[in-house]
Amino acid sequence: MRRAAARVIETEEIYPGTFVTWYEASALSQHAQPGQFVMVDAGAERGGFDPLLPRAFSYYRFRYASPRDSERQFALLYSVIGRVTEQMASMQPGDRVWMTGPLGRGFEVRRSASNLLLVGGGVGIAPLVALADAESEHPSRSRSIVLCFGARNADGVYPAELLPPQVEYQVATEDGSMGTQGFVTDLFAEHLSWADQSFACGPVPMFRAMSPIVRRDGMNRPVQILMETEMACGTGICYGCAVFTKRGVKLCCKDGPRFELLDVYPTG
Repeated sequence: MRRAAARVIETEEIYPGTFVTWYEASALSQHAQPGQFVMVDAGAERGGFDPLLPRAFSYYRFRYASPRDSERQFALLYSVIGRVTEQMASMQPGDRVWMTGPLGRGFEVRRSASNLLLVGGGVGIAPLVALADAESEHPSRSRSIVLCFGARNADGVYPAELLPPQVEYQVATEDGSMGTQGFVTDLFAEHLSWADQSFACGPVPMFRAMSPIVRRDGMNRPVQILMETEMACGTGICYGCAVFTKRGVKLCCKDGPRFELLDVYPTG
């Protein structure tokens, strides 16, 4: 874990209201793994305290500027919904923002796993894309990846062309304007028996709906989820991100954000 000033490289709006910003800061990216996160302190570079507290963002993507470049860049995916994300979207190339990371426990993929099921909604797709990228970069593993994504309508659907070509992309929209009409949990139920491992990131209602699906399956298949909670520090100091689990009270920032679905939502 390091605190460093990340330099903005570029920002792009990839679909309405949702942006990707690329940053350069080797201390934050060199050892980061899919499922980990950074705390963004948007006010620190300007010498102020507005906003007072940093915000947590999952790593979305990694890249090198050139084949000979040893400095790995990283990207964050976010929707503009408040002051922090407004400031992030308005930053220009060369601007700097203070961050702390990499933080938390990321995804763990078993070596024996062949079929990976990824489930997400909204900006919860960010760490799933990071995972899909990482697994797709190793074709020798011969893993099949299905990514299921849910949105209210077609305007909120993550663009398929941004995914690695090896990924099978399944979409559910509530109004039926794209893909299957329904919820992403419907797609999860269809693919659960196929998967050796499942990974999910999204809102609490999605996790609650997934729990009875797993229990009905009868196999109690492990599903790794990334919890999204309010955090003030990201390092386990403030105890503001407590999560109640079957194994006791855990801190999302330190013990997570990766948890087993049925440990947190045993009954939905």
